[in-house]
Amino acid sequence: MRGIMTELLQADPEGVTRAAAMLRDGKLVAFGTETVYGLGADATDADAVAAIFLAKGRPRFNPLICHYPSAEAAFLDVVADARARAVARAFWPGPLTVILPRRPGCAVALLTGAGLDTLGVRVPDHPVANLLLHRAGRAIAAPSANRSGHVSPTSAAHVLDGLDGRIDAVLDSGPCAVGVESTVLDLSGSQPVLLRPGGVTLEALEACLGPVQLGAPIDGAAGSGALRSPGLLASHYAPSLPVRLDAVSVAENEALLAFGPPPAGGRCVFQLSYSGSTAEAAARLFQGLRWLDAEGARLGAIGIAAMPVPDKGLGAAIQDRLRRAAAPRGQIGRE
Repeated sequence: MRGIMTELLQADPEGVTRAAAMLRDGKLVAFGTETVYGLGADATDADAVAAIFLAKGRPRFNPLICHYPSAEAAFLDVVADARARAVARAFWPGPLTVILPRRPGCAVALLTGAGLDTLGVRVPDHPVANLLLHRAGRAIAAPSANRSGHVSPTSAAHVLDGLDGRIDAVLDSGPCAVGVESTVLDLSGSQPVLLRPGGVTLEALEACLGPVQLGAPIDGAAGSGALRSPGLLASHYAPSLPVRLDAVSVAENEALLAFGPPPAGGRCVFQLSYSGSTAEAAARLFQGLRWLDAEGARLGAIGIAAMPVPDKGLGAAIQDRLRRAAAPRGQIGRE
């Protein structure tokens, strides 16, 4: 996807204001935090979030962390209990991401959280990042600003080494003080679970919360080993209706997830991309599965027929999610 002119913006008032405007316009802007540089996009804009995956060459729709200027802003999108408020007081702003349940009506795009009913949220401890988030005025999704599988960047030059020509801008925020990704703490269940070590230590968390489990939790309600963290894939996006893959026709008692011109029939149709754009399809995938699950069930559909999507680029990520959605529930689990 070479061809974008990547701007290098200075971390002065003019540069930060321009970066915030670009984010509101659906552009990709890398910016520094105290941990590593993040590749930012408007978390409420599914098209912008899809562009993150494309720019990084990220092979699957792992959930992304949402960044906020304050705990109060973050807790407008997630349900915060007493534990969440305690760690927010102790460690925010700072290198801690907390996994919490999405609020009903949360504006963050489903793609940002990989279709899960939880979100990872954090408040970075960096003056440039904080000012940028204030001026952007919305949640910013930001995985590390590097090509997927490459070393995380801790300077603007590192970002340009991997993403020049693939993103719209880099806000040069100086070197990162911590240099490793944030700690990820799951508070979506009854027991705190450390999913990823980082800038906040286990000992510090336990001093605040008491015992913290290590490793990835099992979501018993999903019955399928659903994992909550960025970098830990999950099956929680699977709809209730069974999914039939690579459909070239649709029965009258099926709902249709269309990609390109749809065949006739079906109880209801959700179009991922009539033009065959995998970027557009990626942005609409989770919305489509949820809509067809609800509307199809209302209309008496017995399943969802999913048309084939090219198995390359973002299409491979879409196909991965559809294969998992179509798998027998007992076979969906850990990656």
